[in-house]
Amino acid sequence: MPISDTAIKAAKPRTDKSYKIPDEKGMYLLIHTNGSKYFRLDYRFNDKRKTLALGIYPETTLKEAREKREVARKQIADGIDPSENKKAVKESRSAGSANSFEIIAREWGLKKIDDWDDKNNRSKRMLERNVFPWLGSQPITAILPKDILACLRRVEDRGTIETAHRTLQICGQVFRYAVATGRVDRDITPDLRGALPPTKGGNFAAMTDPKQAAPLLRAIDSYTGSFVVKSALQLAPLVFVRPGELRHAEWAHIDLDAKEWRYLVPKTKTPHIVPLSNQAIEILTNMHPLTGNGRFVFPCARTPNGSRAMSDVAMLAALRRMGFDKTEMSVHGFRAMARTILDEVLGFRPDFIDHQLAHAVRDANGRAYNRTSHLPERHKMMQAWSDYLDSLKNGAQVIAFKAKSG
Repeated sequence: MPISDTAIKAAKPRTDKSYKIPDEKGMYLLIHTNGSKYFRLDYRFNDKRKTLALGIYPETTLKEAREKREVARKQIADGIDPSENKKAVKESRSAGSANSFEIIAREWGLKKIDDWDDKNNRSKRMLERNVFPWLGSQPITAILPKDILACLRRVEDRGTIETAHRTLQICGQVFRYAVATGRVDRDITPDLRGALPPTKGGNFAAMTDPKQAAPLLRAIDSYTGSFVVKSALQLAPLVFVRPGELRHAEWAHIDLDAKEWRYLVPKTKTPHIVPLSNQAIEILTNMHPLTGNGRFVFPCARTPNGSRAMSDVAMLAALRRMGFDKTEMSVHGFRAMARTILDEVLGFRPDFIDHQLAHAVRDANGRAYNRTSHLPERHKMMQAWSDYLDSLKNGAQVIAFKAKSG
């Protein structure tokens, strides 16, 4: 049987020798004659029996020890020795390793990525899994393009070429940060251009047919997981902003009375206005008692004070739990859904739609429209869009796509 907190607290030392209380999957609690209690994991790597220290109780809780065990098991499955990786991480964090790749990468993450502290942050996970075990402890000045390529080949061998490309991009960002902070002379990642097979490409998965959208919207309304995640997914099709913009929505930028959400688009550094329909206002009004005292409308579940935004995988994971796989729908896909149906079914002007998508829109003289362009019309469009989505959910007859002329 797995060990329990109660059993750990009740366990007494023996005067003659240390003894073990087993948990599961090779983990156990080692109790010494002096009463100290240590979490340990026995495992095999390259046909050798090894033991990994997981922490000392009570400084390390049972839950934390099990989380470390699962990380170690994942490393073993990926061909990484957890003990050697632990030594490399320790060395990279030592006072004499301030110029190591891992130290610089973590410094970059803390300064450049808002939700870096979230253990599910995608960029951090990719570095921890694909790069740090091999290059983390090395001085960044000693790393060569072939060293990075070796890490990328391991990712490629797992059959995830898109992840290999993304890992290379992240390494490039770390190197450029190191250049800017005077730790290295140049970014070496461009030397690997063409070294990886091209990605398959393609757009984000999206449901652009009203017949597909209706069951998706009903499934979101019936979602039984986190209320915060459910509310974010309900709002996503109504505002069709980029997923990162939705996750980082701040209460200070939302005017419920004016029915507008005003913020700076991170991708283009331009101001943007999102008119809020009655349905969007209702979702936000219901959220306010829960998260209104914090910064973010949709905070991370592990920060009750609302100081960090929701994880970048929370909404996507919810879609997957609802049964929509990666070939069917993505969170970004709500933008394509709106773009297609507003144009081809509801017949709104393309420039109104592009304004609302925060695309670069210019007038006949090549001048960029400002954020307030066609704002009254966009308010009407957003309300009509929300009403149309409600009609889909309620089983109204689906309007057929308009035939494109000529």
